[in-house]
Amino acid sequence: MMETAEFKKFIERLVSEKAPGPSTSFSMFHIFAALELMAQKPIGRNKLAEKLGVGEGAIRTIVSRLREADLITTAKEGCLLTSKGVETWKEFEELFPQRAEIEQTELTHSPCNYAFLVKNSGHKIGSGIEQRDAAIMGGAKRAIAIVSRKGHLVIDSVSSSVEKEFPDAAAKILKNLKPQDNDVIIVAGAETVIKAKRGAFAAAWVLIGEGEKASS
Repeated sequence: MMETAEFKKFIERLVSEKAPGPSTSFSMFHIFAALELMAQKPIGRNKLAEKLGVGEGAIRTIVSRLREADLITTAKEGCLLTSKGVETWKEFEELFPQRAEIEQTELTHSPCNYAFLVKNSGHKIGSGIEQRDAAIMGGAKRAIAIVSRKGHLVIDSVSSSVEKEFPDAAAKILKNLKPQDNDVIIVAGAETVIKAKRGAFAAAWVLIGEGEKASS
């Protein structure tokens, strides 16, 4: 597996590469989400554009960049991952092993809420403002960063034990997420699932950084 910093630069280059014409209208999230969909089964461009919430021009560029990077190939049944694409998807899954839509609670009260589990990154969370800002830039309305710390779920300045103070929220957040000590759960809320997921990814993306391995 790549070092995390190297992997992050690789994905960011796929988005930022200069090309003739207007600037790109997609982000690292769209690369992640495209690979996530293709990891399940081949998918056609029209369906991919619909699922990612992007236009025809953007999806052409996304597919072109992924193909040039040898991450996907295109066939009659749609776009599918190459062996390098499978490995790249595995890197994402190492970093964000659990991802799930979250029900509304007193802590997750947007119409749609989505969570990303980020491995071993609790020490990087301060006030959580950087993550909230990234989530909002990514399309969410709000976000919270929850750290698994010594057997408790902690939200800075809100709760030192979410499971005691907000038991319903803790149960719903933990339903599909199994944090270990020092893991982070980012929950972003928005008016649509895709915006909530995009916001959660953006907040999670700023947490992965220098000098770490994508694999344990």
